[in-house]
Amino acid sequence: MNRIDCTAAAAQVIDKLRAQHGPLMFHQSGGCCDGSSPMCYPVGDFIIGSSDVWLGQIHECDFWMSQDQFEYWQHTHLTIDVTPGRGASFSLEIPLGVRFMIRSRLFEPNEMPHLTPVQIGPFEEIR
Repeated sequence: MNRIDCTAAAAQVIDKLRAQHGPLMFHQSGGCCDGSSPMCYPVGDFIIGSSDVWLGQIHECDFWMSQDQFEYWQHTHLTIDVTPGRGASFSLEIPLGVRFMIRSRLFEPNEMPHLTPVQIGPFEEIR
């Protein structure tokens, strides 16, 4: 079972950004500049650290989260969506007048054993 998905609206924005910037990736750090929001970068423009956790892919984009954030979110299913407005980040969608956001729900107990394992950068499986 996937830990992360995206809405159709988010997928449309990802398609626009991919057409302009090429392959993309996401990271959520919990830091400054809307860092607790998912941020979209061209692949290679954001360096994945040894404590970043790979949650899976959304619309063919790897999604990473800092390990500290993962400790808070590990029991939730995350859905990436978009909302009108400009965030205060360096994420690629900002010039489009939208920003990515997270919608979450707790996993049901029967879902927990079937979750896709996460991996710590660079791809060292932990769960």
